[in-house]
Amino acid sequence: MKNLITKIAGMALAVGLLATGAAQAGKIDEIRERGTVRIGVSLGGEPIGFRDAQNNPVGYDVDVATQLAEKLGVPVEFVDVSGDARISMLVSGQIDIAVANTSATLERAKSVDFSIPYNRAGLRIIVQKDAGITSLEGLAGKKIVVGRGSTGETFIKKAAPEAELVYTDNFSPEGVLLLQQKRVDAAIEDSSLLDYLATKNENLVTLPGLHSNDPIGIAVAKGDEGFVRWIDMFVSDYIQSGAYETNYKKWWGETANPPALTPLW
Repeated sequence: MKNLITKIAGMALAVGLLATGAAQAGKIDEIRERGTVRIGVSLGGEPIGFRDAQNNPVGYDVDVATQLAEKLGVPVEFVDVSGDARISMLVSGQIDIAVANTSATLERAKSVDFSIPYNRAGLRIIVQKDAGITSLEGLAGKKIVVGRGSTGETFIKKAAPEAELVYTDNFSPEGVLLLQQKRVDAAIEDSSLLDYLATKNENLVTLPGLHSNDPIGIAVAKGDEGFVRWIDMFVSDYIQSGAYETNYKKWWGETANPPALTPLW
């Protein structure tokens, strides 16, 4: 009987060690064993993420995601995500990482984990030059493009409740096209997108001021603190190495002033 108990205890210990080892292996080992990393990027607006003439994903976030995959040592598989899909696809395991212009909010942090900011942006409003809109109050009764499930949608519902919301899942090309065709009077999006758009279209102008100062973080599913720590270290290196400033000026111009970011490591 004593030998039987000893054997059972030994088996239980072995199973426990295997389970512990599997837990410790974590997401990084899973990605390396698979041989690719599935990164969600939002291809909904220049210069954050869009498709070039050959239909390839390009943009600021795409460059960040590419560098992250290189540090992991595996090829990247891009998955186009937008709106609430960014979060749900992480939770369901359809993607490993989201580098998708995602504002790190307390509400979203209930569902996923965020890295330290790899970019910052604020909500800004862009309007038709001839629409006569000079303030939030001027949006009453006007059509304004908002991203479905975005922080912009939440803000406009509170700040301009009488505005008529026109929803889009991808700001580019859908929201941009609506603006270009003058089917809407305004749009609210990250300043990083709208500042770029205003330089490309003489009929559009951004209103002064930002309505938020959002940290943009890399998001991953909950449950692997080691993976979050590694991504924080990646972002810290991205900032300190000069890659952040180089990448920012690549997409917003050499005279652009990248928002100040603080490395953690």
